[in-house]
Amino acid sequence: MLNIYVGNLPRSTNEDEVRGLFAGYGTVADVKLIKDQYTSELRGFGFIEMPEKTEAMKAIQEVNGKELGGRSLVVNEAKPRENRSGGFHKSGGGGGQRNRW
Repeated sequence: MLNIYVGNLPRSTNEDEVRGLFAGYGTVADVKLIKDQYTSELRGFGFIEMPEKTEAMKAIQEVNGKELGGRSLVVNEAKPRENRSGGFHKSGGGGGQRNRW
């Protein structure tokens, strides 16, 4: 199974349209287009899972740079998600005694 990143998607696209782009190169197991959590608008990127690595690599080569809705797509093998901190973490400081050496 290979996970593929596709970016620079037009906000007007849908999962069926993206699936169609990749289905010409092999079996598409899943399509996930990422939406803004507050507005539910597409954020312009998504992920496609293809079970056969050779088909997926061919799809990456062929679809990368292709135009969809007037936008040139950016397609590559998805990298594993990194653990990110969820924001500002306050540490230390504040009142109280300090050790003085």
